[in-house]
Amino acid sequence: MAADETSEFIHRPDPDNPGWLSWNLADKTRFQPQVMGDMLVRPEGERSARLRMFPQVHHTNARGTVHGGVTMSLLDMALFATFATVLEGDAERAVTLDMATQFIGAGQLGKPLDAVTEVLRETGRLAFMRGLVEQDGTLIASYSATIRKPSAPR
Repeated sequence: MAADETSEFIHRPDPDNPGWLSWNLADKTRFQPQVMGDMLVRPEGERSARLRMFPQVHHTNARGTVHGGVTMSLLDMALFATFATVLEGDAERAVTLDMATQFIGAGQLGKPLDAVTEVLRETGRLAFMRGLVEQDGTLIASYSATIRKPSAPR
């Protein structure tokens, strides 16, 4: 899926990171660019994708580690990045129905934080997914979620 004049997402090869695609919103006033910053995505096999963010000081909690809310935002965005990248779905109009998260470790500054999401099953209306958040070989969280695909345009 390449960026075009009607897309909210900029999803195209990243010239600074071979093998990766940008996963950014065109409107820089929205949550993702304002809070999360620039992100990258790449497919990993037929049914998985990896979404990468770059933690900065404003992503940390009082302990100096990546805030759990930032980690959850990353994995929620990873669902849609995977939906668009692997299934070529309409990520702009899909919605999260449910998500379960288990925190296992804490993300650190200075190293990319990755959410690797796998599509378990796809039906006509739903996509069931699971994944892991990892950083430099350390497991940070696991998650499972269901997203609802957009309805056909009327």
